[in-house]
Amino acid sequence: MLITLLTYMNSTATVSATDKLPYDDHHIIEDVAITLGLAIKEALGDKRGIKRFSHQIIPMDEALVLVSLDISNRGIAFVNLNLKRSEIGGLATENIPHFFQSFAYNSGVTLHISQLSGYNTHHIIEASFKALGLALYEATRIVDNEIRSTKGVI
Repeated sequence: MLITLLTYMNSTATVSATDKLPYDDHHIIEDVAITLGLAIKEALGDKRGIKRFSHQIIPMDEALVLVSLDISNRGIAFVNLNLKRSEIGGLATENIPHFFQSFAYNSGVTLHISQLSGYNTHHIIEASFKALGLALYEATRIVDNEIRSTKGVI
């Protein structure tokens, strides 16, 4: 899903992570999300010129997921996904919302992810990562030379 996210952000990254607790993927998922969030925050600097806001509604077969975000420097996530399977490809699905929360907190993004329809856990997760990638791509586009805030700082 990380490749999906980066692909739809129109970005690349090299990730090297070792899971030191083979019985629990919580920490490696969290650490990757933290690192990615911090990298994006650093890359955006003072956020001058970025569009800042974006939303996407993405289908994947029967699943439909909405992502709305604000690169606000107030990192928080509201995730509403009904993931019925406990595991996908060895990944505990309970860690998917935690990935989004850790990413949002460390990137400074206010993030809303809501499942609008669907029942296939894989489709819901994949649509979520695609929508987040597309929303980040759009929100980080340079549209002028201003800081989009009435306070003059984000």
